[in-house]
Parts: sequence; C-alpha cells; structure tokens
Amino acid sequence: MKFKTNLKTTNSLIDMTPLVDVIFLMLIFFIVTSNILPLKSLNIESPVLDRNSAALTTQVVVIMDAQNVIYVGSKKAIIDLASVKELLQKEIAQIKLQHPQISPTVVLSVDRRVDYGSFLRLFSIVQELSARLRLVYKPEDSEMLDL
Repeated sequence: MKFKTNLKTTNSLIDMTPLVDVIFLMLIFFIVTSNILPLKSLNIESPVLDRNSAALTTQVVVIMDAQNVIYVGSKKAIIDLASVKELLQKEIAQIKLQHPQISPTVVLSVDRRVDYGSFLRLFSIVQELSARLRLVYKPEDSEMLDL
C-alpha cells in the first residue's frame, strides 16, 4: 500500500536545537544574575499600636520577616542570627564616622508572625549594641484607612 503525497522534500530545513540551547542558556544567565528579592518588596506585617513615632535621620534598619530571614541596613543581603552583631557594629560605626555628633538609632522591624523566642534573640543583640532603639509598628487608626 503506497500513498502519494504532493509535498516536495527539501534539504533546507533549519535545525532548531542550537537555537533552543542558546535561549535556555540565556534564560539561566538572566535568572542567576537578576535580583530576585529586592528589599522594597518585602511583605512585613507590623503589629498595631495606638501611637505614632517621628522619623529619624540617622538610623540602621534591621528587618526580620515571617520566615525568620534577617536583613541589616539598606543591602539586600540575607544574613543569619550569628552574624547580625558584627554587621550591625559595622553599620553603626559607619554612621558614627559620617555623623560623629549624632548617636545612630537602630530601627527594628519584625513581622508579627515571628515567634517570640526569635524576636527576643534578635532584640537582645540589637539592644546590646545600641542605646537608641526603635520598634516599627502600624498605628491603630491606619487599619481603618487601608479598608
């Protein structure tokens, strides 16, 4: 049983395998070199209190998100609890070098879903290094504004 086809065979077919390989290599390169987790996009739920606090000019921000990941300063680097102390000391020394007359404030922003033990360990490290400490919270009346 022989079927007839009207299609002509050509020898000029393009092999797509190298093109697909190059595209996958470029995709992997861009994924590896991109900033996956920028600091501005962290979803931190601050606890609610009934008073406001004024913004301070010389401060070091220490953030702990719901997964107990810690960020110090304006960098996007993820650090562990053991290296918080030395990195925080460097940040405070850098601010004191720039502003010798001002004592820097450490701003501690901890997600409300973090367990109390982890919060206390981080709080004790920060309190040991800085006399001025500020906790971040969401004012009580701002919940009504979010609705």
